[in-house]
Formats: sequence, structure tokens, C-alpha cells
Amino acid sequence: MAQAGGAGAGAWGRRGAGAGAGLERAPWRWAPALLWLAAATAAAAGDPSRRQWPVPYKRFSFRPEPDPYCQAKYTFCPTGSPIPVMKDDDVIEVFRLQAPVWEFKYGDLLGHLKIMHDAIGFRSTLTEKNYTMEWYELFQLGNCTFPHLRPEMNAPFWCNQGAACFFEGIDDNHWKENGTLVLVATISGGMFNKMAKWVKQDNETGIYYETWTVQASPKKEAEKWFESYDCSKFVLRTYEKLAELGADFKKIETNYTRIFLYSGEPTYLGNETSVFGPTGNKTLALAIKKFYYPFKPHLSTKEFLLSLLQIFDAVVIHREFYLFYNFEYWFLPMKSPFIKITYEEIPLPNRKNRTLSGL
Repeated sequence: MAQAGGAGAGAWGRRGAGAGAGLERAPWRWAPALLWLAAATAAAAGDPSRRQWPVPYKRFSFRPEPDPYCQAKYTFCPTGSPIPVMKDDDVIEVFRLQAPVWEFKYGDLLGHLKIMHDAIGFRSTLTEKNYTMEWYELFQLGNCTFPHLRPEMNAPFWCNQGAACFFEGIDDNHWKENGTLVLVATISGGMFNKMAKWVKQDNETGIYYETWTVQASPKKEAEKWFESYDCSKFVLRTYEKLAELGADFKKIETNYTRIFLYSGEPTYLGNETSVFGPTGNKTLALAIKKFYYPFKPHLSTKEFLLSLLQIFDAVVIHREFYLFYNFEYWFLPMKSPFIKITYEEIPLPNRKNRTLSGL
């Protein structure tokens, strides 16, 4: 399977700026590219047994070891620490954290477009220590969204993993200056410890990142084909777990960034072996690789502009998109408005069990 591994289950740490081997797909190019495609498309405006919609996100029993080919431009979790065990009678404040994507490099540039990264903060009132917890890509967003086409391999090669990151401290300036740092709940130390056990299990079994939410139309009641699995979904899952444990959340508005693709009912194509193996469909294999070719990294300005035209031609003119989800390939018959970036409200959860708060 041409899928790269990543951090082990204990890889907790802080997002850093250390350089790896430089396989990142230049986010300062592809982020505007997605925005351009969204604007341009707005202007231009399988197997039946497998058709459970949305397709459930596949979980795994362990994380594979990282492939040396996959290197991050910005080191994943360089200053991580284990999640501490809190005293049961401690009172823990829970904070909603949100800041523009790549804020450390571009400031509020993507914040103006409401392209935001989400995390959770904690503060122990007994120790007065602060902590940050987030979930993000091991090898940056481009590698999680599109594969590498390696000459020595017939199948596309994916450097796609996401993982949880926990470290001591909250960078107030980072979250407050262009984003959000606000108290959303207060929990007990015992509840925090139960959450920590759940986070470890969630992190060990949910190993890959999914950029896209795919559905039939922009309408709220539209059929949803695939769910994203990203930083905001980790935050939402954690909030839901805390509510299940008895947390009471404040009544405040909480919005999240989502990137939508719009298509008719997807067609299941197969996995790597059935498509790219010795007995695979060579015509289909060639079509998939042709689709992914314009998304390759390290392009010159001329190549980048040409790639944008090729992407527009495939997605908008020919209405085609090949999605890799659960290590399987799907064909999406694209529909107007094709792609859209939203910043929409998802309310904080209601308390599920009033007997478990521990407060």
C-alpha cells in the first residue's frame, strides 16, 4: 500500500518551524489556488453494497511507521509532553482556541478569508498551569490532500497522517491577536483524566487527515457523501466527549472552516491493488494519475499557472474529481458550485449526563 506512516500514538507536541526534507506543497501557493478555484467555479456556476452515506471514516488498530520519503517542512509536535494526570478535585477551565491557518508565517492573511485552525486550551486552577491540545497534519496539508506521483511506483504515493498534539502552555498572543481564546466550559480533574484516556484511543485509531466534505449541494438538507476529518472535527469530537462526561458548555457562537466539494452520487472505483495492481484497470489508473498530476509540488510560476488551468478544466469543464478516502478511490461527478469554503456555526454540545460532572 502506497501510504506513508507518521507519528506513533504517543506523539504529543507543539507545532514548530523546523525544516525537514521539504516535500511540503507550498501552502502559500495551493491555499490561494483553492480560493481561486472556489471563486472561479462560483462564477461558472459504485457498488450498491458500499453505498452507506456518508461513507464511515475508517479507523485502524495501530499507526504505521513513517516512510522516510515523507518529510515535513514544519516539524510536527517538536516540544510535546505527555498529558498530565490531574487530581480528581481539580477544577479545569476549557478554552476554545482558533487562529488563522499558517498564522505563524502569514499573520492574519487567511484569517480575512475565515480559513481557521482550531485547538483546545486547558488551565488547572490547582497548579495554575496551562495546556494546549490540537490535531493536525504530520506532513502538512498539501501532502494530506494530494499524492506524490513517484516514477518508480505505479500507484500514487500518499504522505497522509494526522495526529493529536499536546504541550504545556497557551500562546496567548497567537490565539488572541487574530483569532479566539475564550472560556467555554469548566470541568473536574477526574473528567479531564477520562477525556485524556479517550484522546489516546482516538489518536491511535484515527490516523489520516481528510480535507474535503463532499455533498450533493450547498443546501443544509443535501445528501452528504463524505465527511472531513481535520482539526475542527477533533475539537468537536472532544467537546462531545466532555459533554458525554457531564460538562456544561457556555451558550456562545462557535464557527468553523469547512471546504466543500459538490457532486452527484460518487462511484466506488477500488483500492490501490484493484486499480493499480497487475490485474488492475490500466485506463482508470492512468486517468487517476492524470487528474493528480497538476497538484504536484515544487512548480515554477509558469507550471503553477498551467496547473490551475488544468485543474479548472478537469473539475469545472469536465466535472471530474478523484477522491481517495479510507485508502480507496472514488469518482465524483462534480456539480455547480463545485467547491466552496465556508465559515459556519456548529453549536457547542449540550450536557449528556448530569450525574458525571464530578463538580
